[in-house]
Amino acid sequence: MRCLIDIDGAGGFGWRLVAPNGRPVAVSLTSHDTHDRCRAAFERLCERYAEVGGGVQHSTEGGWVWAVWDRSGRHVAGSARTYERHATCRTSYERFRVTLPQLRYSGPELWGDA
Repeated sequence: MRCLIDIDGAGGFGWRLVAPNGRPVAVSLTSHDTHDRCRAAFERLCERYAEVGGGVQHSTEGGWVWAVWDRSGRHVAGSARTYERHATCRTSYERFRVTLPQLRYSGPELWGDA
């Protein structure tokens, strides 16, 4: 896994978690004003994985998406794409949730610093 930091059109920073095959797994649903704060937000999500909620929901465009929210209810992460089937979306969500605690101890290779 790799975590990449992107800049949006308004100059905000968001993270994108990418699988070894290059496919995006999850994206940040919040924007941060600096690269460092964006990275810290992802690291905090990994550290506090047991405190976040989440689930699968129907997309406004049709299909299914998943989201993860923090204790205050703010959506912090979401599926990188829309899924045709609820079961496939649910599997993606569960895989992301299982992956979060494993990423807590990732080294510089997670960020491409190695």
